[in-house]
Amino acid sequence: MKKITIYTTPTCPYCNNAKELFDSLNLTYTSVDVSVDTAKRDELVEKYDWQTVPAIFFDDELVGGYDDVQALHNENTLMEKLA
Repeated sequence: MKKITIYTTPTCPYCNNAKELFDSLNLTYTSVDVSVDTAKRDELVEKYDWQTVPAIFFDDELVGGYDDVQALHNENTLMEKLA
């Protein structure tokens, strides 16, 4: 199973939705608060040209935001993508 990392902020409702989705599927993830870890925030912008949260990674692959992960789940391909 690939490692899930979610770059978040405390006030982001989409971040919470992503975490709730993973929790409902009993998937373990690491949450990185970019409001306090500015180096990680800068890395998202510079390395991935990504300026919003959540930024969701499976291993080192940027999958996208909550809508992207929810779409994978709706298409029944999320677990396949994580395998």
